[in-house]
Amino acid sequence: MQNLTLILLLAAMAGGAFFMGRRRSFAVVGGLAHSARLHSLPGYYGYFTLIWCLLPALGLFLVWVLVEPKVIVALIIESLPGAQRTMSAGELNLLVNNIQNLAAGDAISGEIDAVMRDAADRYNDYVAASRRMLAALTLGIAGLGGAIALRRIRPEFRARNRVEQVVLYLLIAASSIAILTTVGIVLSVLFEAIRFFREVPLTEFLFGLSWSPQTAIRADQVGSSGSFGAVPLFAGTLLITAIAMVVAVPVGLMTAIYLAEYSSSRVRAVAKPLLEILAGIPTVVYGFFAALTVAPWVRTAGESIGLEVASESALAAGLVMGIMIIPLVSSLSDDAIHAVPTAMRDGALGLGSTRSEAMVRVMLPAALPGIVGGILLAVSRAIGETMIVVMAAGLAANLTANPFEAVTTVTVQIVTLLVGDQEFDSAKTLAAFALGLMLFVVTLCLNVIGLTFVRKYREQYE
Repeated sequence: MQNLTLILLLAAMAGGAFFMGRRRSFAVVGGLAHSARLHSLPGYYGYFTLIWCLLPALGLFLVWVLVEPKVIVALIIESLPGAQRTMSAGELNLLVNNIQNLAAGDAISGEIDAVMRDAADRYNDYVAASRRMLAALTLGIAGLGGAIALRRIRPEFRARNRVEQVVLYLLIAASSIAILTTVGIVLSVLFEAIRFFREVPLTEFLFGLSWSPQTAIRADQVGSSGSFGAVPLFAGTLLITAIAMVVAVPVGLMTAIYLAEYSSSRVRAVAKPLLEILAGIPTVVYGFFAALTVAPWVRTAGESIGLEVASESALAAGLVMGIMIIPLVSSLSDDAIHAVPTAMRDGALGLGSTRSEAMVRVMLPAALPGIVGGILLAVSRAIGETMIVVMAAGLAANLTANPFEAVTTVTVQIVTLLVGDQEFDSAKTLAAFALGLMLFVVTLCLNVIGLTFVRKYREQYE
């Protein structure tokens, strides 16, 4: 039985368990007219039966699906001839992969012999037997759980308390998964970054002025020893981010003020969705726009007034990135302005203020924490952008503050270092994890600053 079919059957059984539990709650009190004698609403008894039917069976299904491939591979390896079981780990993995491909009817590398055919047949037999056992156990546990839940339904049974307790545990599990995922990401980056800093001093990485991560693969090979000074990357990231924010913050904030205060409801209903469409455009499309339209225009405009502008420049990437971030700044600022109580605006107008004075002196100061938080979120978004920089700013790690020159950013170098087949024991590849760690730290600091600012300047309104 296919996994999708089994899941659909479980869903059908869970739905049936819900209606059976609800009907059982009416039966134990003598019908719908006496439902007031139940401790909980009839729906809670249905949900209680559904939970007992679905959750144990679903837990078994998930565990089985995770463990099944490893068990089958172990059985296949155990059934191989002794000479093949003593292969190196890489050769054994290749053999197992070929057996799996042969069992699935896919192409394999190398010749097919009798041993591989027998192993592929056994693999299919093991998979078929495993699916049968999984279906029997899962459906059996679902039926058993539903039957146990039905027997526990009594008028005094606190079904609501049990259901809410299970929901609470599920919410805790969901939040724990999110937290543990974040911790796992941080630790995975941190451990690899520590390996990098064992080969390259931290001071050289943070304060070095030259970035050239190319290294020789073997000791007897002629090649560069590598230079891992990340200051040019930090400078390029800050330069492009600054240009983007110079574009996005004024335009986005003015747009939010117009939509919140001066536009009619008809204009707002049309303009706001159109503006937010910009947020849904893929960044690679912005990259094409920057490379094919904005960068040539910037170069032509600069040369017309006697400036030397590179074909790929920080200014072109920053301008397009700013356009991309405008909806983020505008939407968050608009929400912050609308969150200010209308009584404050009406009071300012009642005291003789104009609409502009009420906005500048009352509404904006009250909405300032939300606006600053939105701007810092936009800064984090700009720092993490990759495609626009790749296509419009180049890959040159130049230490410069000139917006007309080509620069690169931290995220671009991370992508460059990890593209293709790479050896994860070299400083060149491990440098990507060090850059990722620095990017994480900077983004975390920006978020902490934003939260601190919001908490410090937030005002409570009745």
